[in-house]
Amino acid sequence: MDAPASNPDPVPPRDPPAGTRGEPGPPGDFAEAGTYATPSEGFERGLVVLSMGLAYWLVPAAQGYRLLVEARFAEPVREEIACFERERIGWPPRPVVPSGSKWGRAMLTPLLWALAVLAVFAAQNASPGRWEAAGAMDARAVFRDGEGWRAVTALFLHWDLEHLISNLVAGLFVFTSVISAFGVARGWLLLFLASVAGNLAVAAIHYPGAYRSLGASTSVFAGLGLLTGRATRGLLRGRHPRHWRPALVPLASGIALLGWFGAGGEDTDVPAHAAGFAAGWILGFLVAD
Repeated sequence: MDAPASNPDPVPPRDPPAGTRGEPGPPGDFAEAGTYATPSEGFERGLVVLSMGLAYWLVPAAQGYRLLVEARFAEPVREEIACFERERIGWPPRPVVPSGSKWGRAMLTPLLWALAVLAVFAAQNASPGRWEAAGAMDARAVFRDGEGWRAVTALFLHWDLEHLISNLVAGLFVFTSVISAFGVARGWLLLFLASVAGNLAVAAIHYPGAYRSLGASTSVFAGLGLLTGRATRGLLRGRHPRHWRPALVPLASGIALLGWFGAGGEDTDVPAHAAGFAAGWILGFLVAD
Protein backbone atom coordinates (compact mmCIF):
# COMPACT_ATOMS: atom_id res chain seq x y z
CA MET A 1 0.00 0.00 0.00
CA ASP A 2 1.40 3.22 -1.07
CA ALA A 3 2.13 5.63 1.68
CA PRO A 4 -0.11 8.62 1.68
CA ALA A 5 1.44 11.59 -0.07
CA SER A 6 2.71 14.19 2.33
CA ASN A 7 1.28 17.65 2.12
CA PRO A 8 3.65 19.98 0.33
CA ASP A 9 5.16 22.77 2.32
CA PRO A 10 2.84 25.75 2.23
CA VAL A 11 4.07 28.72 0.21
CA PRO A 12 4.90 31.47 2.69
CA PRO A 13 2.91 34.59 2.13
CA ARG A 14 4.67 37.56 0.62
CA ASP A 15 5.94 39.82 3.38
CA PRO A 16 4.28 43.18 3.15
CA PRO A 17 6.43 46.26 3.26
CA ALA A 18 7.34 47.35 6.73
CA GLY A 19 5.32 50.26 7.99
CA THR A 20 6.66 53.30 9.78
CA ARG A 21 4.15 53.01 12.59
CA GLY A 22 4.29 49.30 13.26
CA GLU A 23 1.57 48.28 10.79
CA PRO A 24 2.16 44.92 9.10
CA GLY A 25 1.84 46.58 5.74
CA PRO A 26 -0.19 49.07 3.78
CA PRO A 27 -3.90 48.44 4.27
CA GLY A 28 -5.81 47.84 1.05
CA ASP A 29 -4.64 49.51 -2.11
CA PHE A 30 -1.54 51.63 -1.97
CA ALA A 31 0.32 53.75 -4.47
CA GLU A 32 3.80 55.07 -4.98
CA ALA A 33 4.39 58.67 -3.95
CA GLY A 34 8.01 58.71 -5.09
CA THR A 35 11.21 56.75 -5.59
CA TYR A 36 14.45 57.80 -3.93
CA ALA A 37 18.06 56.76 -4.24
CA THR A 38 18.78 56.32 -0.53
CA PRO A 39 16.73 55.43 2.55
CA SER A 40 17.52 58.79 4.14
CA GLU A 41 15.96 60.63 1.20
CA GLY A 42 12.87 58.46 1.48
CA PHE A 43 12.59 58.91 5.24
CA GLU A 44 12.96 62.68 4.81
CA ARG A 45 9.97 62.75 2.44
CA GLY A 46 8.18 60.37 4.75
CA LEU A 47 8.26 63.11 7.39
CA VAL A 48 6.17 65.18 5.02
CA VAL A 49 3.62 62.37 4.91
CA LEU A 50 3.62 62.06 8.68
CA SER A 51 3.06 65.81 9.01
CA MET A 52 -0.18 65.24 7.05
CA GLY A 53 -1.31 62.72 9.67
CA LEU A 54 -0.86 59.79 7.29
CA ALA A 55 1.22 56.61 7.32
CA TYR A 56 3.82 55.64 4.75
CA TRP A 57 5.91 52.61 3.83
CA LEU A 58 9.42 52.67 2.43
CA VAL A 59 10.32 49.51 0.52
CA PRO A 60 13.40 48.53 -1.50
CA ALA A 61 13.03 48.54 -5.27
CA ALA A 62 15.23 47.71 -8.23
CA GLN A 63 16.37 51.32 -8.44
CA GLY A 64 16.26 52.85 -5.00
CA TYR A 65 13.45 52.93 -2.46
CA ARG A 66 9.74 53.37 -3.07
CA LEU A 67 7.66 55.57 -0.82
CA LEU A 68 4.18 54.05 -0.60
CA VAL A 69 1.00 55.55 0.79
CA GLU A 70 -2.64 54.61 0.69
CA ALA A 71 -3.91 55.03 -2.85
CA ARG A 72 -6.69 57.41 -1.87
CA PHE A 73 -4.11 59.83 -0.43
CA ALA A 74 -1.51 59.49 -3.18
CA GLU A 75 -2.33 62.67 -5.10
CA PRO A 76 -2.34 65.10 -2.14
CA VAL A 77 0.81 63.46 -0.80
CA ARG A 78 2.57 63.96 -4.13
CA GLU A 79 1.51 67.61 -4.17
CA GLU A 80 2.76 68.14 -0.63
CA ILE A 81 6.10 66.50 -1.44
CA ALA A 82 6.38 68.68 -4.55
CA CYS A 83 5.90 71.76 -2.37
CA PHE A 84 8.56 70.43 -0.02
CA GLU A 85 10.98 69.98 -2.91
CA ARG A 86 10.44 73.55 -4.10
CA GLU A 87 10.88 75.04 -0.64
CA ARG A 88 14.09 73.16 0.08
CA ILE A 89 15.92 74.48 -2.98
CA GLY A 90 19.16 76.04 -1.75
CA TRP A 91 18.76 74.51 1.70
CA PRO A 92 20.76 74.00 3.79
CA PRO A 93 22.83 77.08 2.96
CA ARG A 94 26.54 76.69 2.56
CA PRO A 95 28.40 77.38 5.78
CA VAL A 96 30.18 80.71 5.86
CA VAL A 97 33.81 80.05 6.65
CA PRO A 98 35.86 83.16 7.42
CA SER A 99 38.73 83.41 5.00
CA GLY A 100 42.04 84.50 6.41
CA SER A 101 43.25 85.58 2.98
CA LYS A 102 40.15 87.74 2.47
CA TRP A 103 40.74 89.46 5.81
CA GLY A 104 44.37 89.97 4.83
CA ARG A 105 43.37 91.61 1.54
CA ALA A 106 40.85 93.82 3.34
CA MET A 107 43.60 95.03 5.70
CA LEU A 108 45.91 96.13 2.87
CA THR A 109 44.40 99.57 2.24
CA PRO A 110 43.95 100.35 5.97
CA LEU A 111 47.67 99.65 6.35
CA LEU A 112 48.38 102.12 3.55
CA TRP A 113 46.18 104.63 5.34
CA ALA A 114 48.18 104.08 8.54
CA LEU A 115 51.45 104.72 6.67
CA ALA A 116 50.03 107.95 5.25
CA VAL A 117 49.00 109.13 8.72
CA LEU A 118 52.45 108.27 10.09
CA ALA A 119 54.09 110.22 7.26
CA VAL A 120 51.94 113.26 8.01
CA PHE A 121 52.80 113.02 11.72
CA ALA A 122 56.50 112.92 10.86
CA ALA A 123 56.00 116.08 8.79
CA GLN A 124 54.19 117.69 11.73
CA ASN A 125 57.17 116.99 13.98
CA ALA A 126 59.57 118.37 11.37
CA SER A 127 57.61 121.64 11.15
CA PRO A 128 55.77 122.14 14.47
CA GLY A 129 52.57 124.15 14.16
CA ARG A 130 52.76 124.65 10.40
CA TRP A 131 50.61 121.72 9.35
CA GLU A 132 48.11 122.27 12.15
CA ALA A 133 47.65 125.92 11.19
CA ALA A 134 47.05 125.05 7.55
CA GLY A 135 44.97 121.88 7.86
CA ALA A 136 43.23 121.61 11.24
CA MET A 137 39.44 121.78 11.31
CA ASP A 138 38.44 125.39 11.96
CA ALA A 139 34.77 126.38 11.83
CA ARG A 140 35.46 130.01 10.97
CA ALA A 141 38.05 129.18 8.32
CA VAL A 142 35.67 126.72 6.66
CA PHE A 143 32.45 128.72 6.63
CA ARG A 144 33.80 132.28 6.60
CA ASP A 145 36.95 131.90 4.49
CA GLY A 146 35.85 128.99 2.28
CA GLU A 147 38.65 126.63 3.35
CA GLY A 148 36.57 123.50 2.96
CA TRP A 149 39.59 121.23 2.52
CA ARG A 150 40.13 121.37 6.28
CA ALA A 151 37.28 118.87 6.72
CA VAL A 152 39.56 116.36 4.96
CA THR A 153 43.09 117.35 6.02
CA ALA A 154 42.13 117.46 9.70
CA LEU A 155 41.51 113.70 9.55
CA PHE A 156 45.26 113.07 8.99
CA LEU A 157 46.63 115.37 11.71
CA HIS A 158 47.17 114.50 15.39
CA TRP A 159 48.10 116.39 18.52
CA ASP A 160 50.65 113.95 19.91
CA LEU A 161 51.96 110.37 19.74
CA GLU A 162 49.36 108.99 22.18
CA HIS A 163 46.57 110.52 20.12
CA LEU A 164 48.08 109.06 16.96
CA ILE A 165 48.56 105.51 18.29
CA SER A 166 45.04 105.24 19.70
CA ASN A 167 43.52 106.27 16.36
CA LEU A 168 45.82 104.01 14.37
CA VAL A 169 44.98 100.91 16.38
CA ALA A 170 41.24 101.55 16.35
CA GLY A 171 41.28 102.63 12.71
CA LEU A 172 43.01 99.49 11.47
CA PHE A 173 40.36 97.23 13.01
CA VAL A 174 37.35 99.39 12.16
CA PHE A 175 38.42 100.24 8.60
CA THR A 176 39.28 96.62 7.84
CA SER A 177 35.80 95.59 8.98
CA VAL A 178 34.24 98.30 6.80
CA ILE A 179 36.22 97.15 3.76
CA SER A 180 35.21 93.54 4.42
CA ALA A 181 31.54 94.54 4.66
CA PHE A 182 31.25 97.08 1.82
CA GLY A 183 34.20 96.38 -0.47
CA VAL A 184 37.34 98.44 -1.04
CA ALA A 185 36.06 101.22 -3.31
CA ARG A 186 32.63 101.63 -1.76
CA GLY A 187 33.97 101.21 1.78
CA TRP A 188 36.52 104.01 1.45
CA LEU A 189 34.03 106.25 -0.35
CA LEU A 190 31.52 105.81 2.46
CA LEU A 191 34.20 106.40 5.09
CA PHE A 192 35.27 109.57 3.30
CA LEU A 193 31.73 110.92 2.96
CA ALA A 194 30.74 110.09 6.54
CA SER A 195 33.95 111.54 8.00
CA VAL A 196 33.75 114.79 6.06
CA ALA A 197 30.03 115.11 6.81
CA GLY A 198 30.74 114.59 10.51
CA ASN A 199 33.46 117.26 10.55
CA LEU A 200 31.31 119.76 8.66
CA ALA A 201 28.28 119.07 10.84
CA VAL A 202 30.08 119.66 14.13
CA ALA A 203 31.79 122.77 12.73
CA ALA A 204 28.42 124.12 11.59
CA ILE A 205 27.02 123.58 15.07
CA HIS A 206 29.80 125.68 16.61
CA TYR A 207 29.89 128.40 13.94
CA PRO A 208 30.24 131.38 14.23
CA GLY A 209 31.99 130.54 17.46
CA ALA A 210 35.59 129.36 17.55
CA TYR A 211 36.05 125.64 17.00
CA ARG A 212 39.22 123.74 16.09
CA SER A 213 39.83 120.02 15.97
CA LEU A 214 41.98 117.41 14.29
CA GLY A 215 42.45 113.65 14.35
CA ALA A 216 41.22 110.49 12.64
CA SER A 217 38.82 109.61 15.44
CA THR A 218 35.92 111.13 13.49
CA SER A 219 36.66 108.59 10.73
CA VAL A 220 36.93 105.76 13.25
CA PHE A 221 33.49 106.48 14.66
CA ALA A 222 32.12 107.05 11.16
CA GLY A 223 33.27 103.51 10.35
CA LEU A 224 31.59 102.21 13.49
CA GLY A 225 28.42 104.00 12.40
CA LEU A 226 28.60 102.43 8.93
CA LEU A 227 28.81 98.93 10.39
CA THR A 228 26.00 99.66 12.85
CA GLY A 229 23.72 101.11 10.18
CA ARG A 230 24.32 98.14 7.89
CA ALA A 231 23.52 95.65 10.67
CA THR A 232 20.40 97.59 11.66
CA ARG A 233 19.07 97.61 8.10
CA GLY A 234 19.75 93.88 7.71
CA LEU A 235 17.76 92.98 10.81
CA LEU A 236 14.88 95.27 9.86
CA ARG A 237 14.41 93.14 6.75
CA GLY A 238 13.55 90.09 8.86
CA ARG A 239 10.21 88.35 8.47
CA HIS A 240 9.36 88.25 12.15
CA PRO A 241 6.30 90.39 12.90
CA ARG A 242 8.34 92.28 15.47
CA HIS A 243 11.53 92.40 13.41
CA TRP A 244 12.25 95.96 14.62
CA ARG A 245 13.15 94.65 18.07
CA PRO A 246 16.28 92.70 17.00
CA ALA A 247 17.33 95.76 14.97
CA LEU A 248 17.74 97.66 18.23
CA VAL A 249 20.58 95.32 19.28
CA PRO A 250 23.28 96.58 16.86
CA LEU A 251 22.11 100.16 17.32
CA ALA A 252 22.36 99.89 21.10
CA SER A 253 25.74 98.16 20.79
CA GLY A 254 27.08 100.90 18.52
CA ILE A 255 25.87 103.65 20.81
CA ALA A 256 27.39 101.84 23.79
CA LEU A 257 30.77 101.68 22.02
CA LEU A 258 30.45 105.34 21.12
CA GLY A 259 29.81 106.20 24.76
CA TRP A 260 32.55 103.90 26.05
CA PHE A 261 35.37 104.95 23.73
CA GLY A 262 34.21 108.28 22.35
CA ALA A 263 32.90 110.16 25.35
CA GLY A 264 35.60 109.68 27.95
CA GLY A 265 38.95 111.22 28.65
CA GLU A 266 40.21 114.76 28.81
CA ASP A 267 40.15 116.86 25.62
CA THR A 268 37.90 114.30 23.90
CA ASP A 269 35.93 115.85 21.04
CA VAL A 270 32.61 114.17 21.84
CA PRO A 271 30.55 116.18 19.29
CA ALA A 272 32.91 115.16 16.46
CA HIS A 273 32.73 111.51 17.47
CA ALA A 274 28.93 111.61 17.70
CA ALA A 275 28.61 113.46 14.39
CA GLY A 276 30.88 110.94 12.64
CA PHE A 277 28.93 108.03 14.08
CA ALA A 278 25.57 109.55 13.09
CA ALA A 279 26.72 110.28 9.53
CA GLY A 280 28.13 106.76 9.22
CA TRP A 281 24.97 105.16 10.58
CA ILE A 282 22.76 107.01 8.09
CA LEU A 283 24.95 106.09 5.11
CA GLY A 284 25.38 102.49 6.26
CA PHE A 285 21.61 102.12 6.69
CA LEU A 286 20.87 103.63 3.27
CA VAL A 287 23.36 101.62 1.20
CA ALA A 288 23.14 98.26 3.03
CA ASP A 289 22.70 95.33 0.63
